[in-house]
Amino acid sequence: MTGKASRTILVVDDSEEDIILLRSALARAGAENRVIAARDGAEALELLRRDAAERPALVLLDVRMPLMNGIETLRAIRADPRLRRIPVVMLTSSRQPGDIRECYEQGADAYVVKPIESSEFDQAVAALHHFWLRVNEPPPS
Repeated sequence: MTGKASRTILVVDDSEEDIILLRSALARAGAENRVIAARDGAEALELLRRDAAERPALVLLDVRMPLMNGIETLRAIRADPRLRRIPVVMLTSSRQPGDIRECYEQGADAYVVKPIESSEFDQAVAALHHFWLRVNEPPPS
């Protein structure tokens, strides 16, 4: 594995079940990444701002969450010079055109609708992992 393959992924989702499914899909994809989870945007921002050395290589962000939704969280990430270069992929069940448009306008790197079928979900997660943590070359710090 390269150094890229061992980097942290931050999952921001209010559904404990979805977090478990995502962790399992990453494991089945052979990901050796540390996966940390936040249940809402405020918790995610606290984790992101805590320690520069521990910042994740990728944020997987749900749109619909209580307290601070994904769009508000994305806006805060992109407004913070310390965080704005972290890739943020919206991984959500929302197919609402307004959500999709707003996420891209706020700087989302990608928008992926969570497939309902288990095998399709595994394929989507494996593709995200492969591209963002193995293929993509992040900007220098």
